[in-house]
Amino acid sequence: MNYYSAPIARLIEAFTRLPGIGRKSAQRLAFHVINMPLEDVELIANTILDAKKSIKYCNICTNLTDSDTCAICADSSREPSIICVVEDPRDVAAMERTREFKGYYHVLHGAISPLEGIGPEDIKIKELLHRINESTIAEIILATNPTIEGEATAMYISKLVKPLGIKVTRIAHGIPVGGDLEYADEVTLAKALEGRREL
Repeated sequence: MNYYSAPIARLIEAFTRLPGIGRKSAQRLAFHVINMPLEDVELIANTILDAKKSIKYCNICTNLTDSDTCAICADSSREPSIICVVEDPRDVAAMERTREFKGYYHVLHGAISPLEGIGPEDIKIKELLHRINESTIAEIILATNPTIEGEATAMYISKLVKPLGIKVTRIAHGIPVGGDLEYADEVTLAKALEGRREL
């Protein structure tokens, strides 16, 4: 039995479609929106619509942008011979926050996952290969997530790119700074040992 009027029930249902929002969170959001001034609600609704209508893929790296070429690809001061391959636009933001990487990016928009029916043709690998063929690339850095899907994607891309004579590297995985060894799982510890370096 639904205890709410139809518009509120529909609003709650709409919020449950967002990731990480359960029924109780959706109810809180719905009632918060209902109690907001109309101008604020219209601002949020219009901002969502504007973002959805104006955001598209960069024609070079497939990152999300509101123009044909994203700000990073348009930056001629970056190192053109290095491409860092990531799964998601949020990963670009994370890498940029380090202020360490000075090359360009390529966003796959996912990872190979046979269990979910996602194959190489469902992510932006073809676009990456096109970029490699059109440019002089010295190194591809594979910065996919340290998951089974991320590892499978990295291995797949590596097998395609290495025969082209391009250096292929993988970002290191292991114990986070400030982490305790006793709380790390076996896979993380194994990756940390594998990625060790001389001091």
